[in-house]
Amino acid sequence: MARHRKSERVINKVLQIKVRNRDRGTILAEAAEVADTSAKRRTGLLKHSKLAPGEGLWIAPCEAVHSFGMKFAIDVVYLDRKKRVRKLRKEMVPRRLSACLTAHSVLELPVGVIDASRTEPGDQLEFEKLE
Repeated sequence: MARHRKSERVINKVLQIKVRNRDRGTILAEAAEVADTSAKRRTGLLKHSKLAPGEGLWIAPCEAVHSFGMKFAIDVVYLDRKKRVRKLRKEMVPRRLSACLTAHSVLELPVGVIDASRTEPGDQLEFEKLE
């Protein structure tokens, strides 16, 4: 009989966050997943067929994304280390590249969220961990 130590177990828990734009008083995501491992960052949204309203993916660290192999368009928000918006990319369709060399992380959202939340470069975002 094989014995398993606690340190050998892999826990594949999905961490989620709520993202709000402090400067505009708007919500960007009610429950965005956090890509906090190399495997999750590599996969990103490739396995998804869509992003529902309120969903998203926060990739950190990250300064560039691609949509090769994706089935839908996304809004992309580039953030610095303090979660201040550095750059926006609205409606990024499949088979594209996008980058912001001054970014530390990227928030991928359903198309239309940038406009609906009135998010602009320079805005301060706040992240709240969901239990």
